[in-house]
Amino acid sequence: MKCQKCGKLATYHITDIEQGKPREFHFCDEHARQHLASPAGHEESESLAMSKLAKKLSTQGREPSSSDKQQCPSCHITFLEFRNSGRLGCPHDYDVFRDDLMPLLENIHEETRHSGKAPRRAPLNTQRHAELMKLRNDLKRAVAAEDYETAARLRDQIKRVEHDTAR
Repeated sequence: MKCQKCGKLATYHITDIEQGKPREFHFCDEHARQHLASPAGHEESESLAMSKLAKKLSTQGREPSSSDKQQCPSCHITFLEFRNSGRLGCPHDYDVFRDDLMPLLENIHEETRHSGKAPRRAPLNTQRHAELMKLRNDLKRAVAAEDYETAARLRDQIKRVEHDTAR
């Protein structure tokens, strides 16, 4: 996303509540500071919170820590660059920055391991999958040959295998 004022990469996404309705702003570092430094028309507590945030933004130029200087040997991204952009450079970064990423991932996703999803009707193993494919092919041949008794028996077998697989 680009900064609303200059077109640079927007690194700050600010939501102001104006007359009870949220209003979103997307700014680069410079314009975010300007926006937060001028709290015209806001209540005292809001301007105090914004000035604290503006102060925090202005102290971002602090001395990088040793983990910030750590660099991936493959893509040469540093951890500080990742922190500023929010994007890793390559798959190797997960290993290189592991110690710093794990707490971050736990905090965001409440998990550090991706388990994924599988279709409910997917066979548990390849043997059942092969059995289902054979039964379905046999069913097609039985229907094509108009052998409806065999087709009904095969249909019932397929349903049983699918039902057993779903458990």
